[in-house]
Amino acid sequence: MGLLSGKTALVTGASKGIGRAIAIRFAQEGANVAFTYLSSVEKGQALEAELAAFGVKAKGYRSDASDFKAADELVNSVVADFGALDILVNNAGITRDNLLMRMTEESWDEIMNVNLKSCFNTVKAATRTMMKAKSGSIINMTSVVGAKGNAGQANYAASKAGIIGFTKSVALELGSRNIRCNAVAPGFIETEMTEVLDEKTVQGWRDAIPMKRGGKPEEIADVCVFLGSDMSTYISGQVIHVNGAMYT
Repeated sequence: MGLLSGKTALVTGASKGIGRAIAIRFAQEGANVAFTYLSSVEKGQALEAELAAFGVKAKGYRSDASDFKAADELVNSVVADFGALDILVNNAGITRDNLLMRMTEESWDEIMNVNLKSCFNTVKAATRTMMKAKSGSIINMTSVVGAKGNAGQANYAASKAGIIGFTKSVALELGSRNIRCNAVAPGFIETEMTEVLDEKTVQGWRDAIPMKRGGKPEEIADVCVFLGSDMSTYISGQVIHVNGAMYT
């Protein structure tokens, strides 16, 4: 029996990177997995098949979590297709890095919509089902940058800091209904996004981390398994940092 046997999870932005690792670990632990993708249609279809191979129900939805109406329709579809929604992982996110003096209004607004508003959209839609069930675990992906800031990422840092405040507020509002809400804050995680960067730059980042390496997507996924499972039933309103001690 897996740690998530019998549970249904929805993971947004799961076609690659951390989201993909979370979806796979959830399926390995016995969860039925619904997930979203936006542009990577082929990757989305491939992931559906990969998850189903673990003997669980898996379905990908092409949906934009930053669209309020689309997020509502998504959650309704998941509940109709799977019959439940026990775990929600808000992982969809983008970067539009630039120094503040060069940052456009568009790149600020886009980050806020995709990273922060998407959390509001999906959580608002999911709470109906979770409140009826009197249980649920909401996991919002923030970032070390949301806690400590980063030059050239004022928009991203603000969106991820917003997720922390949102998470804590949701935990306070929904705690009496036995719904938990926590945030996971990855540090420097090596994914497809970092593979295209200059190796010297990446090594410099590794050297600056006390554990002298970047994290693996699976190491974030393991924390999400813990938070989605019954091993964390009294943990809510917390930010769990996973960063090799780069920020303490």
